[in-house]
Amino acid sequence: MRIPDFKLERYFAKWEFTAPHLLCSSDIEGWRMSDLLALADADGRERWERLSLGYTESTGLPALREEIARLYRGVAPEQVLTFAGAQEAIFVLLNVLLGPGDHAVVTWPGYQSLYEVARATGAEVSLLRLREEDGWKLDLEALKRELRPHTKLVVVNFPHNPTGALPDAATWKGLFALAEERGAYVLSDEVYRLLEHDPRDTLPGGAELSARGVSLGVMSKAFGLAGLRVGWMASRDTALQERCAAYKDYTTLCNAAPSEVLALIALRAKERVLARSRELLARNLAVLDGFFARRADTFRWVRPASGSVAFPRLLKEMPVAEFCQRLVETEGVLLLPGDVYDFPGNHFRLGLGRTNMPDALARLERFCDVLWR
Repeated sequence: MRIPDFKLERYFAKWEFTAPHLLCSSDIEGWRMSDLLALADADGRERWERLSLGYTESTGLPALREEIARLYRGVAPEQVLTFAGAQEAIFVLLNVLLGPGDHAVVTWPGYQSLYEVARATGAEVSLLRLREEDGWKLDLEALKRELRPHTKLVVVNFPHNPTGALPDAATWKGLFALAEERGAYVLSDEVYRLLEHDPRDTLPGGAELSARGVSLGVMSKAFGLAGLRVGWMASRDTALQERCAAYKDYTTLCNAAPSEVLALIALRAKERVLARSRELLARNLAVLDGFFARRADTFRWVRPASGSVAFPRLLKEMPVAEFCQRLVETEGVLLLPGDVYDFPGNHFRLGLGRTNMPDALARLERFCDVLWR
């Protein structure tokens, strides 16, 4: 396999652990171990204290798969397969589903592995551009124009990274109806699901809506547990799950035992875990509303409807990559330029999920005052 460098990850490799203020992180502030363990029920505490550090089941801890299945209606535990993060699930699924002669449509801007791994399998990939002027909405008519007789897979990511867009219920159901009509699978990257700013907007998982829908989830975003490296895919297509389980034998084989138990504890306490995440996002969004109102001459944004990221635009003539470089060197504040997505328009990714976001935002504002006074 030959695959290009992952531009976002190479950018983070340079700055993520040296910049004091991460204003572009896509995850929620991580839980401390002691605080998470305090949420454990009696069974979870016993599992943790008696944990043996040997190999685990390659498909995932059965109790963990049960809790993941509870996130979806009509999905059984045996229809869930766990992975070492969502990245591995993407890699495995795309390699199982796609190959030379196949075609995939992938929403863009987006997470690079969703389209580059697909290309690396030998498949042809069309990027379905989401547009700022449309509020970053999913356009089903535009999707129809991209579909071909040999389209095998449609890849979508909602709540969306990096824009925070979320389709309405009718569009979402229409997407899966269209895919079924054309005989295509849908990879629904739902790693930001359950971070809807209004929980009533939460959409059904792709695995709920169609036998050809595959839901991708992870503990990193809504649950604030990126360090566990626990992800999953849920699908009612038994044959597909079996092929992915066999392919996983060549990647991680199985998850880390401590991570599985900690993920189980968090999922059993999901209402408290998610409440923490949503409260943090609500506080930070209120701060951002004031910031963008004050800085309307410098920035424009489509206020995100969901998730922990947004994709504002820098309105000044300065290239956004230069702006981000000068900001991190001057104030220690890291933003993610839209260049890492190869997306035009002077956009940058802004993260909403860290507790120190107001301080980082104040530093950004000070930087702008000096730069354009």
